[in-house]
Amino acid sequence: MRRDDRDDPFDEFFRELERMMNDVMGPEGDVHIEQGGGGSRGTDMHLDVHETDDQLRVVADVPGVDKDDIDLKCDGTVLTIEAAGTHRDYDDQITLPARVDEHSANATYNNGVLEVTFDRAEDPSDISLN
Repeated sequence: MRRDDRDDPFDEFFRELERMMNDVMGPEGDVHIEQGGGGSRGTDMHLDVHETDDQLRVVADVPGVDKDDIDLKCDGTVLTIEAAGTHRDYDDQITLPARVDEHSANATYNNGVLEVTFDRAEDPSDISLN
């Protein structure tokens, strides 16, 4: 059952994409593209990870939630983002491409865009054998 997409400006685009995929797959396959949202739990969010030599920055689209309803956790290798809004809930875990110092985290949220910046963790030290 599809959610009500009457207010979705991309509904026509997704219907056409679904039709084209069904044409490609032929009668053997049936493709149905589910869009995020609609009150479902764990809606996938769009995010980007940017790396520099000494920092790692995660930028995620989390529209429709209040700043106070966003919960962030990091263990140095995985960032967990949980957010609950009136129409959408987000629950994602992002495996970071490099180990970070979770205590250096700095997060901002502005106009539906969440940005979390970490310092990279120090490289492990080599231990010399005596």
